[in-house]
Amino acid sequence: MRIRLLAVGRRMPAWVTSAYDDYAKRLPHECRLELTEIAPGNRKGQSHKPERAIADEDRRICDALSGDQDVIALAIDGKPWTTEQLAAQMREWLADGRDRALLVGGPDGLGPNSLARAHRRWSLSPLTLPHPLVRVILAEQLFRAHSILTGHPYHRG
Repeated sequence: MRIRLLAVGRRMPAWVTSAYDDYAKRLPHECRLELTEIAPGNRKGQSHKPERAIADEDRRICDALSGDQDVIALAIDGKPWTTEQLAAQMREWLADGRDRALLVGGPDGLGPNSLARAHRRWSLSPLTLPHPLVRVILAEQLFRAHSILTGHPYHRG
């Protein structure tokens, strides 16, 4: 199984790239985490409205989706999972074997087509988190969930 993180944004600060890469490389091949960066829509200037940027990001995200993936949108109105619930999800994902796609929108969120493609919505927090930090949190929580499944001491609940 492959977990694809489709995240709007490019040119992340070095600390984001370093932390994300550190957790992603800790995951074993059977649940590897792969990042696909989606170009953000243009929000600069009076002629570029947020709706247009969201539509551009929405199209790019949907174009990046492929095949028989289980698509999960990260959204504030999604269902929150504890780390243990994420571990249970990961157990099901591993048994199922299908690839997963986790969608993270831009500063204005995900577009309607991306949300429609999602089989479910997941909320990391009711707080508004900076999108670069979301990448790190996702990678860390996926590694933590896997450590629960394997009995690794990283998670000491």
